[in-house]
Amino acid sequence: MTKRMPSSTPATRVISARDRFGGHLAMLLFAVLIAGSFSFGGLAAQHMQAAPLMLWRYLLTTLVMILMTFAIFRTPIALPHRPWRFAVLGGLIAFYMLTMFVALEFTSPVSTGAVFTLMPLLSAGFALPVLGQKTRPGVLAGLVIAAAGAVWVIFRGDIDAIFAFDIGRGEMIFFVGVVCHALYVPLIRRFDRGEHPMVFGLWVTVFAMLWLMPAGARQLAATDFTALPAGVHAAVAYLAVVTTAFTFLLLQYAAVRLPASKVLGYGYLTPSFIILLEGILGHGWASLPVLAGAVVTACGLALMAALPD
Repeated sequence: MTKRMPSSTPATRVISARDRFGGHLAMLLFAVLIAGSFSFGGLAAQHMQAAPLMLWRYLLTTLVMILMTFAIFRTPIALPHRPWRFAVLGGLIAFYMLTMFVALEFTSPVSTGAVFTLMPLLSAGFALPVLGQKTRPGVLAGLVIAAAGAVWVIFRGDIDAIFAFDIGRGEMIFFVGVVCHALYVPLIRRFDRGEHPMVFGLWVTVFAMLWLMPAGARQLAATDFTALPAGVHAAVAYLAVVTTAFTFLLLQYAAVRLPASKVLGYGYLTPSFIILLEGILGHGWASLPVLAGAVVTACGLALMAALPD
C-alpha cells in the first residue's frame, strides 16, 4: 500500500529561489523608500515645526489606512479589543516620528539614517526580555558590524570625535526615538491577538495621531497651507502614502518569503541610499570616511544575506 504524503502548508512549504529573489527585491525597494522619508522629511522640516508636521502626516496616514483596511482589504469594521495595546504602540511610534523630525532640524538626513540602523541591534536586545527570543551568533555578528558602521557615520568618520564621544544634539534626540522604535518591534508580536494586519496597523496609526494631537493641533490649525512650498505638500504626501501603504505591502510580501532576520537586515542599507539620494537632490555628497561607514553597514547586510535560511 502506498503511503500518502501530507500536503504542504504555507508554514512548511519550501520557498523557491524565485520567491526568495522576489523577497530580496521587495526589501531592496523598501530600503529605498524608507531612505526617501529621511531626505524628503528633511526638506519639509525646514518649513514646519515637527509637531504640526507629524500630526498632518498622521491625519493623512489614517485616511490612507482606513481606505486600505476597509475598501481594499474589505475587513469588518469593529472597535479594538484591549485598546491599551494600541495606545502603547501608537505612543512609541509617535514619539519616534516626532524625534526624527526634531532631529532633522539639527542634523543631516545621513546622520539620522545612521542612527536608525542601530534599531535592529536594539530590537534584538529588547526581544529577550519581551519575547524570550535569543539572537543567533551569526545574526548578532551582522548586527554588530552594521552598528559599527553606523557609529562611524554618526561621528562623521572622525576618530577624535568618537574618543571624545562628540555626538551631535540631533543624533542624541533621534537615538531616544530609535530606542522607542526598537521596543515597538517586539511589542507588536507580544500584543498581537490575531487581528488582521491591516486592522492592527490602522489602530496603531489612529492612536499615534491621538498622541500627536496635544502637541501639534493648535499649530496645525493656524498653518497657512497655501503659503507652504509645493515641496512640503509633496513630502507630506510621500510620508503619508508611500511610507505607509507601499512599505506595508512590501513588508507583507517579503515576510512570507524571507526569514525575519533577513527582512530586518535591509534597514542597514538606509544610510547608503540616503547618501545617494542627498547627492542626487543636490544637497552635497558625503565625505569618503562617511561613505566608508555606509559601506560597512552594507557589509553587515551582506553577512546576514549569506547566512542560510
